[in-house]
Amino acid sequence: MAKKILIAEDDQPMARALELKLKKEGFDVKVAANGEEAVKFIEAEKFDLVLMDLMMPKKDGFGVLEDLKAKGITVPIIITSNLSQEEDKRKTKELGAQDFLVKSDTSIIEIVQKVKAAVEK
Repeated sequence: MAKKILIAEDDQPMARALELKLKKEGFDVKVAANGEEAVKFIEAEKFDLVLMDLMMPKKDGFGVLEDLKAKGITVPIIITSNLSQEEDKRKTKELGAQDFLVKSDTSIIEIVQKVKAAVEK
């Protein structure tokens, strides 16, 4: 059974590139274009991992993390963002994210490797 990954990313080219790479690696992938959509998907389906941008329309990544925490929904989440302040990293960890990758410093191949390592735990 393929592991299910949700990509919550409003940057279409980035979302598409991640989707293609993860599907090629055998994952079942779904894409949410904004934070509200991400929360709806997570409430409706079980995902093995969520790969989420912080800056998204309708609801940012912090809002998604806060919603999930308030609803008692636990799912492994890796944040991908161009925000690289320690404060943002600390806040996402406090809200339950397990990892934080800075997009500009991390290749898509490295992101895929992180996803694979996280779901194989």
